[in-house]
Amino acid sequence: MSLFSDSPAASGQNSEAVKRFVEYIKLQTYEDKYLDRKEERKILEKAVEMGLGIEEGLGVIRQVAAANNIVLEREAEERAVDALRTFAMDGKVDKKEFANAVTIFRTACKDKLPEIEIKRRLKKFMLENGWKAKEGGLFGSNWFSEIV
Repeated sequence: MSLFSDSPAASGQNSEAVKRFVEYIKLQTYEDKYLDRKEERKILEKAVEMGLGIEEGLGVIRQVAAANNIVLEREAEERAVDALRTFAMDGKVDKKEFANAVTIFRTACKDKLPEIEIKRRLKKFMLENGWKAKEGGLFGSNWFSEIV
């Protein structure tokens, strides 16, 4: 889908707003090619100021990110959370599964977030969903409890 031909905003006077918005996104991500949640919100606020809707703004952000190899933190986190959701089908996540989710997140965000931050976020998500960590046992560790 093209940014300028298939978008509802591409017709009429909004096409110029979309073009300006695309350039604004590129400028905001010029240095690190990474868009965290706070930056994404700021960019969406700019979309609204330019007369674009939130959904349209999100769509343009996704297209620009895909075309310019820009990491969207939200999407990286969603991939890891989807993996956790799969691992937690029985209500529990073991150390290896958690490590796999961390790797998915770290890889998707191209190492832009420290691993401890990724672990904290995934632990928080597990707690919010009532999923338990498989830890302890005869030779086990308290790997989940040690994430602070």
